[in-house]
Amino acid sequence: QVQLVESGGGLVQAGGSLRLSCAASGRTITTYTMGWFRQAPGKERDFVAAIQRISTLTYYADSVKGRFTISRDSAKNTVYLQMNSLKPEDTAVYYCAADFNVATTPTYRYWGQGTQVTVSS
Repeated sequence: QVQLVESGGGLVQAGGSLRLSCAASGRTITTYTMGWFRQAPGKERDFVAAIQRISTLTYYADSVKGRFTISRDSAKNTVYLQMNSLKPEDTAVYYCAADFNVATTPTYRYWGQGTQVTVSS
């Protein structure tokens, strides 16, 4: 029911910042819990952050706590991931996802195509 398109990925040096966007169409993002996941080459797709659909409570992987912030703009039907103090190990393809339930595993109903984030040493 919802289509998700990520943008904002690119190259950044270690310690820098980047903001990813996830634009939704077809349904309002407030219908869903929205999540961000990432997948590095040769590794599993891992949970990064999520925002609950009603309470807007947020959840973060331990590896990004204090550095990343998930937020949403209902008027723009867009979810953001602000990434600060980036590390080389943050390098991955980042995916936006939507589901009706809260989850920290890659079992979401809808997925975007991904956007590449590369952090140089």
